Amino acid sequence: MSMKEIFPEINEIKDAKLHQQVENCLELGRKKGGWDYEDLHKVPFTLLIPGCPVSIVQHTRAVTNLSISAYELFIKEYNDYYNLNRDYLVAGALLHDVGKLVEYKLSDGKYSKSDNGKILRHPFSGANLAAICELPDEVVHIIAVHAHEGDSGYRSPEARIVNHADFMNFEPLRDILK
Repeated sequence: MSMKEIFPEINEIKDAKLHQQVENCLELGRKKGGWDYEDLHKVPFTLLIPGCPVSIVQHTRAVTNLSISAYELFIKEYNDYYNLNRDYLVAGALLHDVGKLVEYKLSDGKYSKSDNGKILRHPFSGANLAAICELPDEVVHIIAVHAHEGDSGYRSPEARIVNHADFMNFEPLRDILK
């Protein structure tokens, strides 16, 4: 099994180097977290919803596809105003929660915070994983500011799209599944 099979949206990234860096980052997160490929379909995307049935894979793919749809609409409607980098957007969406692979652990059949997760939330650990994999600063930025930690600072247009796509996925599910 490969990350491209789990996250086929990786193939949306046209730049070959960035494509490989995203795959490498997902692999690094998986290995550092001690997960098998099959585990990724079981790891919940959040611990804030007790017994969350939505996996990190399902959530990541939904956020990525929503981000791509937003990109397509914005380019159609607002292309005269700014130029979005589609590859950075897709990479950032795919990696926005990569830090959760080291933030979470499975112990005695329960998902909880790992030792790493107790001291670093996933935007920080994810940005670190991306930096280790030498992803462009623009992608590291998207990861670092996609959650509430980025609320008081600058977000690039691509980071805003991923931030909103993430919360558009999280908040309704939280309300339905609580």
